[in-house]
Amino acid sequence: MATCSSCWVLKQCLIVGFLFVIMISSIQPVNGCFTSIFSFGDSLTDTGNLLEISLLESNKLPPSAFPPNGRTFFHHPSGRRCDGRLVIDFLAEALGIPFLRPSYTTKVGRLQKFQKGMNFAVAGATALNSSFLQENGIHNRSTNISLGDELNSFKHLLPSLCSSSADCKKLLRNSLIVMGVIGGNDYNHAFREKNNEAARKFVPLVVHTIASAIHVRNTNFNGKIFPRILTEAFPMQELIELGAVTFLVPGNFPIGCSPDLLTNYQGSNKDKYDPLTGCLTWLNQFSQHHNELLRTELEKLRNRHPDINIVYADYYNIAMRFYHSPKQFGFKETLKACCGIGGLYNYNSSRSCGYPPLKSSCNDPSSYISWDGIHYTEAANKWLANVVFEDLMKSTTCVPY
Repeated sequence: MATCSSCWVLKQCLIVGFLFVIMISSIQPVNGCFTSIFSFGDSLTDTGNLLEISLLESNKLPPSAFPPNGRTFFHHPSGRRCDGRLVIDFLAEALGIPFLRPSYTTKVGRLQKFQKGMNFAVAGATALNSSFLQENGIHNRSTNISLGDELNSFKHLLPSLCSSSADCKKLLRNSLIVMGVIGGNDYNHAFREKNNEAARKFVPLVVHTIASAIHVRNTNFNGKIFPRILTEAFPMQELIELGAVTFLVPGNFPIGCSPDLLTNYQGSNKDKYDPLTGCLTWLNQFSQHHNELLRTELEKLRNRHPDINIVYADYYNIAMRFYHSPKQFGFKETLKACCGIGGLYNYNSSRSCGYPPLKSSCNDPSSYISWDGIHYTEAANKWLANVVFEDLMKSTTCVPY
């Protein structure tokens, strides 16, 4: 380990050392803390929903349907945009719960299989309604599904998982609700079109949607009246009324370190880049702004519901440790995609990982932070999940029942 020559560096070294203890001493499953997990979000959490939707509704399969996706753990494509497991997979393992099945498989399967939980996250999903985004010049080429749609699907299926209102309350009381990651696509679609003004305008709307949802009627938020955002809003407030008591809400990642946005905004102005990491400073500041507003909204929600556990997952600061001390985490490549092609960051938006000719990837995905230029490798996800799991256990004082 590098010599610590200042108090700040010493603190960082101690943090890294603590994280290594977590990783080396493998976490034993905490059976009984939660009987189920229900998750919502986008491709960072999707365990196969977009693939199922594509199979049911169109002839065009997503990149997650093709190798080398899934090569590390599943050894075949699993519907995940990753070489292996996602953070949600590691959390399920740590809690002694099977990997979450995608909710769209309920159309062809038995709901009894979903008693341990269900995943409603869809790759490409946004926090805000797609029609609202289109009105603001943002076009989602992946899907028209929003967080409101995912939550309404959950509400529709919930009665099939429990026999009565009391049983549903008991099910949700003993469940972990993972609200995200969501919102990144709202911003990234804007950034990819270099509509930075729209991305900035979306931040308070996205945050408010995640924290308490935006209703069909005009909503007063911080003294401003916002137009209709969701067609059928299903707020977290209603999840609480249905019986949910424990929420895990992730913040945004350091998007300034993402190969896709680094490629999109690649330029010669060195002042825009962090000299220590090579990440785009202004994009990371954008992520921090989102996270600051989100934490403020979650605190308001806690004050209104003191008996509810709302755990914030600090993905930004956990992930930034990878970029500041990559060797400590086993990473050799920080800003290049493992499965990609061309350019400084090994990323080309028109040649997604999985589609020809990208049927192969780097020799050792565990030495890369980024899998395909947008999503993390299993190795990075494992680090994230271990820290998030520790925070979850401390914040909920989980006692197996």
